[in-house]
Amino acid sequence: MAQRSYKERIAELQMKQEQLEAQKRALQKKQSEEDRKKRTRRLIELGGIVESVLGRPTTDEDKIRLLNFLNRQEKNGCFFTKAMNEQIPGGEKSVEG
Repeated sequence: MAQRSYKERIAELQMKQEQLEAQKRALQKKQSEEDRKKRTRRLIELGGIVESVLGRPTTDEDKIRLLNFLNRQEKNGCFFTKAMNEQIPGGEKSVEG
């Protein structure tokens, strides 16, 4: 059996490398899509929570008010961040009301 030349072996390795790069890009794309879907779901759920607390659908004005309120909370002592990072005893989620 004839042994392959160095050029043939190098070409074969380059082809494998290109295939692996294509697989890597495909996996990265899939992960990015999955991350984007998870983020979208979180944002939708947060919007639903806000509307359930308000007891009505939100408006564009509500978005501005909420943003301003949260910014004030952060400027006045990071109250929102502290509340969101607070550990709940027993690892349970607290739902009031």
